[in-house]
Amino acid sequence: MSSVRSSHTRLAAARGPASAAALLDTSADLRHRFAAARQAGQRHRDAAASLGLSEGEAVALHSAAAGVPEHTAGLRSVRLRGPWLDLLRALEPCGALMALTRNDVAVHEKTGSYTGLAAQGPVALALGDDIDLRLFFQHWTAGYAVHEPARAGGGAPTLSLQFFDAQGSAVHKIYPRPATDLACWQQVAQDYADPVGTLPAFTPPPVPEPAPDDDGVDVAAFGQAWAGLHDTHEFHGLLKQHRLEREQALRLMAGRFTQRLPTDALRRLLHGAAAAAQPIMVFVGNPGCIQIHTGPVRRIEVMGPWLNVLDDGFNLHVRQDQLASAWAVDKPTDDGTVSSLELFDAQRRLVLQCFGARKPGQPESEGWRQLLQAVKAGR
Repeated sequence: MSSVRSSHTRLAAARGPASAAALLDTSADLRHRFAAARQAGQRHRDAAASLGLSEGEAVALHSAAAGVPEHTAGLRSVRLRGPWLDLLRALEPCGALMALTRNDVAVHEKTGSYTGLAAQGPVALALGDDIDLRLFFQHWTAGYAVHEPARAGGGAPTLSLQFFDAQGSAVHKIYPRPATDLACWQQVAQDYADPVGTLPAFTPPPVPEPAPDDDGVDVAAFGQAWAGLHDTHEFHGLLKQHRLEREQALRLMAGRFTQRLPTDALRRLLHGAAAAAQPIMVFVGNPGCIQIHTGPVRRIEVMGPWLNVLDDGFNLHVRQDQLASAWAVDKPTDDGTVSSLELFDAQRRLVLQCFGARKPGQPESEGWRQLLQAVKAGR
């Protein structure tokens, strides 16, 4: 319990009165309030925030290390151990699963099998036909197998594997689907259960950095280096070499390689892709995971602030009101120009990217270029 309390204390200092009030409650009280928020329809992330907790802390509070009995009637979490790549590889025989990766603004859900998992330097990859991931395990601090009873009114319990970074933010989640081999799922959860299962020491989120200063940037040299790109994967190194934030770089190249667009560009692009049956790539990520959909989008719906793709096997949910900027971006490569739409939040963080569907070594399709050009023209 001391680890939970010390974590709450750090959060109280970082997050204010809501967390300070949470200190007055016992862990049992916090679990009761979390369950009430869930029954009221709040998602895990929002229910935790209502208690002044990170999502990882809320999940950890339901483990044996926080005093929860093994056969509790409520939500139960079991801490997992790595290696994380081995755990994900062990899921392949389970069949179809739903992979969920999100950030503060966008949620990406994709159904398929965890296949083609391999390490490539500091990055691991899942290169299945449907589950396509870039995994940065240095940001995976804790994992849990979670069993949550059905909500009032019926339904089945919810099973999941949930992985969190050092601040308790979810980097990746995995859920069974109707076709999942549940015996395989349970075996993986059992094989990777941490026999010690201590509470992780989550830390407060970092203070957002101020907007970068353009003073001292050699814009001409940066533009020349941009023009010399051979592959889109070189772009991150280019930013690092010139000590630029991503959105700052796009702004500095406006009119040459980039064009700023209204934030409704994403809605128009998705509707256009659906109408033209144009396959696209949709990237959503956080520091620990990037998840990719490649293929068509069909059912596009707006529900309040949420812009949604609601297709079989692929769901996307984006808070349109939290999009702060949108950019059309051109990058020269050995395969020709590769163009994209990039969306950022108010903290200048990359939220989502869209590309035309293509394989390495192939040029962009003319259909994608026409679609993006129409969006750039405001159509």
